[in-house]
Amino acid sequence: MPAKGKHRRPKSRSFSRGLAVAGTGGAVLAMPVIGATTAAAAPASVHTATVASVAAAAKSVTAVKAAPLSYDVVSGDSLSRIADALKVSGGWKQLYQDNRSVIGSNPAVIRPGIRLTVGGPAPAAATTARDASADRADRSARPATLTTASTASYTNNLDGWIKQSLAIMAQQGIPGTYDGIYRNVMRESSGNPMAINNWDSNAVAGTPSKGLLQVIQPTFTAFHVPGTSTDLYDPIANITAACNYAAKTYGSIDNVFGAY
Repeated sequence: MPAKGKHRRPKSRSFSRGLAVAGTGGAVLAMPVIGATTAAAAPASVHTATVASVAAAAKSVTAVKAAPLSYDVVSGDSLSRIADALKVSGGWKQLYQDNRSVIGSNPAVIRPGIRLTVGGPAPAAATTARDASADRADRSARPATLTTASTASYTNNLDGWIKQSLAIMAQQGIPGTYDGIYRNVMRESSGNPMAINNWDSNAVAGTPSKGLLQVIQPTFTAFHVPGTSTDLYDPIANITAACNYAAKTYGSIDNVFGAY
């Protein structure tokens, strides 16, 4: 890739909110400040939080374990950011699994204003008729197992590679769309699965970027998706590993518009 290694280093992300937050283990509670020696019961909803306040409260306050809390999504949020800031056990994938009924079939798209349950499954009553219908359609449209996705009939070209990767990603809970993958593939390799970058900083360091989405070996190894080839040049393995990395770092490959 032309950018000097930027696409291989996870970026730190700011997470701007306003309440003091305290954590015990994997749970996170919003706590109103009421005095030096007393603590009140946690409110039912976490509306705003900052990474700094989470860290500070975790050191200074011991909170009792409580029922799952809720969090209201605002513009600019992603499941990855929310999960990291609120220290959700299982990360964004668990947060999506617990809130699929309110998020819908695409974890890369979370609408401002929806309320997520943090620390447990969302109430069944939160499922709307539209979400339920979309969820049923999504389940019926994609393969039932990874084996089915791997052995289904796909053309041996970029179109087929992307579609097969998307089927596997759907089963693994990895967000991404055809357009997002295609856009990044064309920028990174022009659709050549054997493309290799022998001139940038990664190449100088001995780990050149390779394949459709120009992934270096350490990144491929760390984010390899089970059930795909262990060959970095394999189109399906390359795409799914890169999208897995992008999901963790940016929320989705759809959010990547340059060197990553």
